[in-house]
Amino acid sequence: MSAVDDAVARAEAASPFLRQLIVTHADIVAAARVDPDAALALAAEPGEGDTARQLRRMRGRHLLAIALADLSGAWPLETSVGALSDFADRALDIAIAEAIRGHVPDATVQGLAVIALGKHGSRELNYSSDIDPIFIYDPATLPHRAREEPGEAAVRIVRRVVDLLQTRDGDGFVFRVDLRLRPACEATPIALPVDAAVAHYESSALAWERAAFIRARAAAGDVGLGQRFLDTIQPFVWRRSLDFGAIGDLRALTRSIRSHHKGQMFGPGYDLKRGRGGIREVEFYAQIHQLIHGGRDPALRDGATLPALSALAKAGWIGGDEAAMLGDAYRLYRTIEHRLQMIDDRQTHSLPVDQAALDDVARLHGLAAGDELLDLLRGPVAAVGEAYDALDGETEGRPTSDTTGGAELAGFADPEAAAARIERWRSGGVRAIRSPAAVSAFEELLPDILADLARAPDPDAALARLDIVLGRLSSGINLFRLLDAQPAVRALLVDILSHAPTLADALALQPALIDRLIDRTALGPVPGTTALAVEMASGRATDTETLLDRVRHIVGEYRFALGTQIVEGASDPIDVAAGYGRLAEAAIAVVADRIIADFEAAHGRVTGCEFVIFALGRMGGGLLTHASDLDLVYLFTGDFSGESDGARPLGATHYFNRLGQRLTAALSVPTAAGGLYEIDTRLRPSGTQGPLVTTVESLARYQRESAWTWEHMALARARPVYGSAAARAALADIVTATLRQPRDRAVLLADVVKMRGDIATHKPPAGPFDVKLGTGGLVDLEFAVHFAQLANGAGLSPDLRVAIDALAVTGLVEPALGEAHDLLTRLLVTLRLVAPDLGEPVPASRDLVARACGATEWPDLLARLDVARQCVSRHWNAVLTEAGDA
Repeated sequence: MSAVDDAVARAEAASPFLRQLIVTHADIVAAARVDPDAALALAAEPGEGDTARQLRRMRGRHLLAIALADLSGAWPLETSVGALSDFADRALDIAIAEAIRGHVPDATVQGLAVIALGKHGSRELNYSSDIDPIFIYDPATLPHRAREEPGEAAVRIVRRVVDLLQTRDGDGFVFRVDLRLRPACEATPIALPVDAAVAHYESSALAWERAAFIRARAAAGDVGLGQRFLDTIQPFVWRRSLDFGAIGDLRALTRSIRSHHKGQMFGPGYDLKRGRGGIREVEFYAQIHQLIHGGRDPALRDGATLPALSALAKAGWIGGDEAAMLGDAYRLYRTIEHRLQMIDDRQTHSLPVDQAALDDVARLHGLAAGDELLDLLRGPVAAVGEAYDALDGETEGRPTSDTTGGAELAGFADPEAAAARIERWRSGGVRAIRSPAAVSAFEELLPDILADLARAPDPDAALARLDIVLGRLSSGINLFRLLDAQPAVRALLVDILSHAPTLADALALQPALIDRLIDRTALGPVPGTTALAVEMASGRATDTETLLDRVRHIVGEYRFALGTQIVEGASDPIDVAAGYGRLAEAAIAVVADRIIADFEAAHGRVTGCEFVIFALGRMGGGLLTHASDLDLVYLFTGDFSGESDGARPLGATHYFNRLGQRLTAALSVPTAAGGLYEIDTRLRPSGTQGPLVTTVESLARYQRESAWTWEHMALARARPVYGSAAARAALADIVTATLRQPRDRAVLLADVVKMRGDIATHKPPAGPFDVKLGTGGLVDLEFAVHFAQLANGAGLSPDLRVAIDALAVTGLVEPALGEAHDLLTRLLVTLRLVAPDLGEPVPASRDLVARACGATEWPDLLARLDVARQCVSRHWNAVLTEAGDA
């Protein structure tokens, strides 16, 4: 007996519904014996009668073709549910066309779209399923009659569509249609204008609607309209800033289902969909992880459960074995669910209580009796239930925060002061803890975060810093929920509060920054400049203001994550400094591209000219601190006498100077998303006395004929960061020629020594740990290196470490100067986070600073620092000695 004949025999024996279809549609059975795909194609042929009859007949033929392919093993579950969903799409298309043309004869089918939700949206439709569409329309394009409002036409058309699909006759029906998932279904019409739907989801949608839209799809009708709608509300579904309240709502829904729906216990009567360890819990398991991580990783946004589980496992958010277990269970559940529904074409999900009925389901699946079916399901149900319970994190018996004395505050040096601070929070002393929802979320979090703070190196200082953060928050509910749900992130926060006031201040201004720490890549290397620029420029930033906000958000997130890497000891501070540099270079590129495009739209282009940006100082060297500003020089290539070709033409010099002003503002002016970088353009030719933007030719002439020695020293760290390859190469040639030009060594010595003395007079060190300005610090090192570079025309690299290594090869500096540079740089980058004023770190943070700098503990770091400063001082003192002799 062939597999199809066996399937037919089982269907005739166990399923009254399929038995009737086999008799009625013998041609489908015959086709299935040859090729299941051919049987499905035959089922799609419309046949005779009006549209309603054709649809009902097509449904029966589809269900038979799909059942035989399923029961015979010719198709996996994914193919079967895909075919069921495709038929739903086609049925909707046919019904919409019939309804529109019946309302407005000869009208174009447009302006009405179906957004499929649930299993229809994810192309996982059940064998005997209803559909959950949302109908949206465009008033400007929906066909309607004269003197008829588009909204009235939309309602009439949708009523006709629903009637065509769910009215029963002797041929059955097409689909049950459930319209209750539309916004405010008790008060809104059955078809919504697209703008009103967008407004709802952007402003007042409920948390469960976010989860529902994970599986949303533009399925039928005007699919272009539907897709534009989904694209518009995508930020509502996939939020970069996490809302653990939405995830909590999913968990609460699970608990409600377990409490109120029958069929929770496994055995006869078990509900495959809603029971513990069943279909819904596999789906929610995937969706919870998607809500957490999908806002940052588009690869996790697949609406279908099985691909979503695979994507989550591939990304490392769930284990591979766990994904396989859940996927296998899901396939089995859905397959048995289909068997249940094939019996009588009923939308049921529960195993029969009656033994004979349970045996029929088992035999339809190819088993001998119902007991075998229960044995097949028992293991997967238990495994899924345990996996979901672990995810759900049940909190029964969790300690409450009714008290803040005793054990909770035992680790604090001043428990009374800590208790008073907490009581002030509770009594409405900070606005972030005033709404009932915020108070509830805070009370849930408080016992755990107090326990974490009590284990901090200095609990009282960390609590005081938390007080500052809370005091600056406008709303704390999402932060509280996130920290309550993510113990690892909470531990990171305590480390930040304990050691990094710079990061704590940033978090107080933008609480969403901590979302970044959920992603394990936050403690890994920052991508390259090109990848960062692509990330910043991608997305839905159609206008400049939105793009500038997006760049600020991304830069802020990466800077926060990079700082956290130092606090956690996850990265070398020099690598972090390089990450800060790549981040700034990418931001410059993306912002400059947009500002130039906007400027060209208004003023056109200057033929033969190009805007170029030079970076100097730390940005030129590619190693920034968290607090670094950017030393930039703006230039343009080509003829300064040219003129732009736009509607409002400008002369080239005026054109590029105005462009430079706009770029500086775009990079530095704070927006709603915060600040970006402080821009310093004073190192341009002639400083503040000269124009903001000059030609490349003017730069070359100025450096050759008029520049001061200090300007050549600055040029030693110059690096092109924006412009074409040809323009960058031309600038590099100018730098090399300038730095290698012959010099009077005595004049050079005198100039270098005078400049260092002026800096010491006007910018004295902040204290003994000012490793930048203090004796034997980075400024002394830079002056010694730049003197060697200019005096010898050697070691000409903007990267100080590369320059030092090149100079060491020729004997112009000691190799140990490179090690001194690295230690001083690591210490500066770390102190900008731990002690922003470059004072001595507090005792609790000293070992962290030491470890970041490669030392074992604080005394070891002090000894190494003394050696490094002595090395730098030897080199700088050699310059001073030679200048004195000269």
